[in-house]
Amino acid sequence: MRIHLINPSDISFGRGVITPRWLYVLAAATPRKYGDPILTDETLSQFDFSQLKPGDVVGIGIHTANVLRGYEVGRKARELGAWVVFGGIHATLYPEECKELGGAHSAVKGDGDDIWSQVIADCAAGEPKELYEGGRVGSDRFLEARWDLLPEKGYMWASVQTVRGCPKHCSFCSVWRTDGQKPRQRSTDTVINEIVALRRLGYRFLVLSDDNFYPVTLTDIQLAERQGNAARVAELRGLREERFELMEAMSRLPSDMVFFTQITMEAAEDTAFLDAMSRARIKGALVGIEAVTEEGLKAVYKDFNLAGENLVARLKEFKKHNVHVLGSFIFGLSTDRADTFAATAKLALEADITFAQFVMMTPFPGTVDFQKWEKDQGDSIQKVDGIPVSRYWLIPADKRPKLYTPHPTMSPEEIRQRTQGVWDQFYDNGAIWRRASCVKSLKAKLAFFLISKLYRQMYANTGIATDSARRKSANNWAKWLTLPLVWIFRAKPMPNLVKPTSPGIKPFPILS
Repeated sequence: MRIHLINPSDISFGRGVITPRWLYVLAAATPRKYGDPILTDETLSQFDFSQLKPGDVVGIGIHTANVLRGYEVGRKARELGAWVVFGGIHATLYPEECKELGGAHSAVKGDGDDIWSQVIADCAAGEPKELYEGGRVGSDRFLEARWDLLPEKGYMWASVQTVRGCPKHCSFCSVWRTDGQKPRQRSTDTVINEIVALRRLGYRFLVLSDDNFYPVTLTDIQLAERQGNAARVAELRGLREERFELMEAMSRLPSDMVFFTQITMEAAEDTAFLDAMSRARIKGALVGIEAVTEEGLKAVYKDFNLAGENLVARLKEFKKHNVHVLGSFIFGLSTDRADTFAATAKLALEADITFAQFVMMTPFPGTVDFQKWEKDQGDSIQKVDGIPVSRYWLIPADKRPKLYTPHPTMSPEEIRQRTQGVWDQFYDNGAIWRRASCVKSLKAKLAFFLISKLYRQMYANTGIATDSARRKSANNWAKWLTLPLVWIFRAKPMPNLVKPTSPGIKPFPILS
């Protein structure tokens, strides 16, 4: 019996942008008596069904975007006699769908770190359960990924997770519902172990693939202090100190390493935290800006963000501390008007953010927005090829609506065109080259230019394109752009790299 783990995708580039960490975590969770699992990331190459034998176990990880291909792989694997198991965020939300449409014998809800070995054992005994509850494992039980199984020169960037969960409750996000609002932070030692393992292999650019790298804000601590909740204050300060301890350890890693993460806007208030990020060479962060007006922020339950000129000042604070922002904006909110698009483009340029993404409002499963949208649809739900749009992930991408919630003043096509226009303006060649001044060497400027073009191809043209031909063209461009970028981002392996020793925990600042 062999174990196969598959990251499904209907697009293969031959090279990957970021390592799909879950593959290598479940590889670590696979008992050694079954041998090394066979890992397939279909963004690199399609799964080879000829290697599949009856009785093998096939684990497929799915999220909303790759469900169709995942179900296709599952059905075929079951036809060939394999045990088929689905996991991931979509399987957690829709386990029955995996069985009905994906040929699943089993679905796993929640984390797979602990439960995966039991799933395999049950399959080996010929008695897999239909549903497994992986739950939310404690951070002390997060497994270190099997990076020794990485394909040589397969990816530009590697990924390491330091914390799961997010204390926020944004209406468009499912993370706080699936991963919880209580941050589960890994120990500094285990995180550094993985980073060192990856640098030994030649990876110097790493994504800290966290739900929120800044899980404790200064406001959280101040509120607990005003409430006189000593236990809560101690808990929050402890979590904060662990963040500083991790960043101090990262600062002692090889100086050519660069990190990128995801945080909330409130980190701009915490200059001590931003300085620690800079010392740790966390040089970039995805920040969810979402909307540039107060009305828009209230619409997505994100009124802890700022708007207008205050927002510009807040965003510039990141760059003052050498942290570059990838700003994320949402279009299609009920509060948007025709002038919102130009105002957003203007603000993105004024704030001097380094990268940006402009996405159209999509109700993702597991979110507050999705629940409300699905309820409002009622019996009058629109269908495409017999599939209700409330299950839009089962509709081929080129046939899906571009906007799911009717807008009070604009048509979906108008919103799509205006969104595309903002992408075009922000990622104009001249604008990209001007932003490339944030790096010094010619090689770095070239890398900046190419990654900007790749980002636009992968997220703008494929995400809001109107037809399959345009998507295919964008995918071909993205495929060619990945080739030089793998060479640019990779570094000479350091097989003898020694893990940095700890100088002891320093007194980290609690309030700035």
